[in-house]
Parts: sequence; C-alpha cells; structure tokens
Amino acid sequence: MATVHDVAAYILQKHGPMTAMKLQKLVYYCQAWALVWDEKPMFAERVEAWANGPVVRELYDRHRGVFRVDRWEGDPDALNADEKDTIDKVLEFYGKMSSQELSDLTHRELPWQNARISLGPGQRGNQEITHAEMAEYYSGLVSTK
Repeated sequence: MATVHDVAAYILQKHGPMTAMKLQKLVYYCQAWALVWDEKPMFAERVEAWANGPVVRELYDRHRGVFRVDRWEGDPDALNADEKDTIDKVLEFYGKMSSQELSDLTHRELPWQNARISLGPGQRGNQEITHAEMAEYYSGLVSTK
C-alpha cells in the first residue's frame, strides 16, 4: 500500500505548487474517493478532523510552518494505475478550488461534522474521520469514476 507521502508527491507532481492546506484537503478527497471507487484505502495513515478541516498528521508534521508546498518526499511510482487514476479524477474536480473553498466544502460534509460532533467551532481536536464514515457518505454522492 502506498503511503500518504506517496500520494502527496504525486499530487504535487501533477498539479504543481499549492498551499499546505490545499494539499491536506486533496489528500483527504483522494482517500475518500478511493474508498468508494476502488473499495479500499489509498493509504494507511489516519485522517483527523481538525478545526480547519481534515488533516493527516504525518503530512502536517512535515509541512508545519510552511504555507506553500512545491515538492514532497514520497514515491509517486509506489501508486498503482487505479490509484493514479483516482487521484487524477480528484484533481480534475477539486484541483481548481482554493484552499479555503476546499476547507469550507469539507465543513459542509458529514464525515468531518460527525467526527467533530462533541467539539465547538474552532476547538482543537484529533478525532478520526473513519474509512466507514467516508465510504458511506461519498458513495451516496454521484460517484462514477
């Protein structure tokens, strides 16, 4: 299985530089849609419901304090053809959105909301957005690849 770092490296290779927040949200959507389209997770690292939307801590630990990311240490070749196709489709749909638009979108969706149900707005938290929650929610949307 690829790591979240492999996914981030592929996203940056295909899309080019972006904010760290946008990278986090795109990685989240890659995981969510892989669960729907490929019926398995793209990476093993957990996604947490932070105040500004979904975050993978392993990515955050590397980009902490950096606003704009232009490259990432990871191996895009660790991804198989189906995984790359999923990422390409995610980038096609979500890639044109800004960091803030992506954050706002995740805030309107049930996986993030449900993971933060016991927290107030802006309150720090690291509750997991589970694979089951993502798969259930996104499979209910128009989901043809």
